[in-house]
Amino acid sequence: MIDKKNITGIILAGGKSSRMGTDKGFLLLNNKQFVQYSIDALTPLVSEIIIVSDNSDYDVFGFKRIADITKNAGPVAGICSGLEASTTDYNLILSCDIPLIKSQILEKLIKSIDDTSQIIQVESKGKSMPLIALYKKEVANTFNTFLQNDERRLRVAINSCKSKNIVLDEQDTFTTINVNTQTELKALEDAYKH
Repeated sequence: MIDKKNITGIILAGGKSSRMGTDKGFLLLNNKQFVQYSIDALTPLVSEIIIVSDNSDYDVFGFKRIADITKNAGPVAGICSGLEASTTDYNLILSCDIPLIKSQILEKLIKSIDDTSQIIQVESKGKSMPLIALYKKEVANTFNTFLQNDERRLRVAINSCKSKNIVLDEQDTFTTINVNTQTELKALEDAYKH
């Protein structure tokens, strides 16, 4: 397996969540902030963590924080910003709204590194998840070109790279649940209590 000194963890926390009405990284599940779950999943596997956000409140976590290079351009800009700030070839990228994510899921991505894939993403219930994925630093150039051309759709950027999916077993699919609304958050809290 690739040594953690060659892997950076990048957490995308730049979203102005219109559906949630607040910064999702600071939502609580079991009295722990969402972003902390992403940090905890990444920590054993990476040499450094970078948080991509314009919100200086994230500085309390003590990690390097960088702002998006292109404002309001969604995850393509966030990923590009994180990759450009990274000093390693391999980068685990996570959004800050997947509180059930586990290190062993991310480990599967690292174990799947090969000579050709530039992006290795989790696939859960038939859906690829580009915000639970391993990116090679070199794709920053591709993403940057899309941003220059005002192309902000993440799927389009990914489809232009060499990517592969790691399909999760049925029992692991819960780890990829992302939370976008208060209703989803409440459902998750209720599930946690049972």
